Amino acid sequence: MGSKIFKLVGLSAIISSLASAYAAVPVEGGLGFQPPATELAQEVHDFHNLLLWIIGFITLFVTVLLIWVMVRYNRRANPVPKTFSHNTPIEIAWTVIPVLILAVIAFRSFPLLFKQEEIPNVAESEIVDVKTYGRQWYWSYIYGSGDDEIYFDSNMIQDAELQPGQVAKLSVNNPMVVPAGKYIRLSVTASDVIHAWTIPAFAVKVDAVPGRLNQIWFKVDEPGVFYGQCSELCGINHAFMPIEVRVLPQDQYETWLERVSESTAAGNEYLQTVQPLAAQVASAE
Repeated sequence: MGSKIFKLVGLSAIISSLASAYAAVPVEGGLGFQPPATELAQEVHDFHNLLLWIIGFITLFVTVLLIWVMVRYNRRANPVPKTFSHNTPIEIAWTVIPVLILAVIAFRSFPLLFKQEEIPNVAESEIVDVKTYGRQWYWSYIYGSGDDEIYFDSNMIQDAELQPGQVAKLSVNNPMVVPAGKYIRLSVTASDVIHAWTIPAFAVKVDAVPGRLNQIWFKVDEPGVFYGQCSELCGINHAFMPIEVRVLPQDQYETWLERVSESTAAGNEYLQTVQPLAAQVASAE
């Protein structure tokens, strides 16, 4: 048990020291969100913290009020009950105050929802398009189009085939690779049933629906390795449909793009030379 705790502490220490370049993998006993890897994710975390303060105050107030009513107005303390049926000031207060609270929540949440859906108005040179297909039970990614199209499938690596630096139930044979500092525009659909593409550290989640094209975006400024999983029940192997995203500096991304255009094997060989981060974290496990 002590060894297990030590390993978890060691893993947490490594993750904390690399927080700007690595999104933490899930750890036993972990609480809260993974470290935010995007500006959008940080805003989602801030909004979540605001809601915690609001609901915490409401919970405390209602608890105190209930206790006070039970003690002050029970049969023993108050044998003759009051005969009034309403109190206008209190009724106005418990109508207006919740409306104001909801207005504060709406003021923070609606712009955040729009920001998640609408890609910023930037030059096309700042945008990288990746077509994403959900399938039973793996993901397919397409870069480019026509003669320059790069296509590969992304399947979970089985436990017996894991290599040093890979994470059980999360690592894949062919990860999505994107450049740091660019806006990544995902066009997401599915070929069979409904799936959902999700990376918690990006605060990104979008359904992959057969016959429908959904779009979402993210922008990661620091290189790293990030994991997610299909988040829509899609069949017997739903739990074994992970997502792995490698974020590389622009020059390394361009080199990977050249290698993977030759073959996925060549692209993966290059990734092993530029992504030591996952191996450091996995070795702490």
